[in-house]
Amino acid sequence: MPKEQRFEDYQKVVEDVVHKLESGELGLEESLEQYEKGIGAIKKCYEILNSCEEKIKVLVTERNKIIEQKDFKIK
Repeated sequence: MPKEQRFEDYQKVVEDVVHKLESGELGLEESLEQYEKGIGAIKKCYEILNSCEEKIKVLVTERNKIIEQKDFKIK
């Protein structure tokens, strides 16, 4: 079974693509391919982050000692 890629794996792909594009050594077609690869990796990063955001729950103790579960939202 293939290993599921992690956020850090996709982040590394983005970093590598940026490095290649900034080098100025790629032709137009290669640059476009790398750009598309980077955009795909960024989309995966956002999917993972959104999934994590949905999973994170914050427990809040109310005055009456009832524990309430609330969604965690990044502002």
